[in-house]
Amino acid sequence: MTGGGEMVRRIGPLAAVLTAALALCDSTGQAEPERCSLPSHHVGMVFPLDQVDAAWTCRLEPIIAHYTTANKVGPIRTLLPEDVYLYLLEHPVMAAALVNRLDLGLYKAEWRGPDEFWATDGEGTEGIVHPLYQDRSTRIYYVEGTHDGRFLPRVSGKALVLFKLQPVKDGQGSESMDNTMVAYLRLDNRLYSGLLSMLRPLIGNVVTRQVVKAFDAARRLAGVMRDHPDQVLFEATDPPGLPEEQVTFLKAALASLHNPGQKPSPALP
Repeated sequence: MTGGGEMVRRIGPLAAVLTAALALCDSTGQAEPERCSLPSHHVGMVFPLDQVDAAWTCRLEPIIAHYTTANKVGPIRTLLPEDVYLYLLEHPVMAAALVNRLDLGLYKAEWRGPDEFWATDGEGTEGIVHPLYQDRSTRIYYVEGTHDGRFLPRVSGKALVLFKLQPVKDGQGSESMDNTMVAYLRLDNRLYSGLLSMLRPLIGNVVTRQVVKAFDAARRLAGVMRDHPDQVLFEATDPPGLPEEQVTFLKAALASLHNPGQKPSPALP
């Protein structure tokens, strides 16, 4: 018995170590981030969601898999050449300031960090926008925002917004951009979970209306840039003026709208 007891005492610590090691291996395996994947095809268009940083993938997956609403808007045409349109997309603070100063809308925007900006339409919708991917034909954004309007009580949610951009020319050779947007919205508000079947059409209409309003502001800005370049330049330089490099680009862009052979600089890659 003494020998057996001694054997138990010797095996006991060894068993404890092995058990702890197995538990550690198991917990380590469970601690690994869950592998998430995002579909690339959305309403007949392909978006390179596999190029989005892996840190975002598992945040985006439930938005697509369990969305409250999914909307497609477009294509909507904006009468601006590709380089000018892309520059405005990459400078949302500048674009919002021009729309606001020209009385085309109440939009405001400001950078809140190197990879995110805050934006509002001035009528109850605002949020933080994270640009996740871009090339000349695609934009992918993650948005956390709120809406407080006449038709809905205050709601908050998260959205994945996909843009497909296509340069086109009309019969006279004028350059424009066709923009199609796909947006997946997932509400945070649990209060409405039992009412979603009734609220989805209303929420979907609100999202579509907000997007069309933004495109309309861009369309009207393009019209003013073509028809009243001096007014645009005045608003851009009226104190507090836009940053010097943006004013320089805007001058070249306005000139290029009346002389298509002259391209604004710098051009986007």
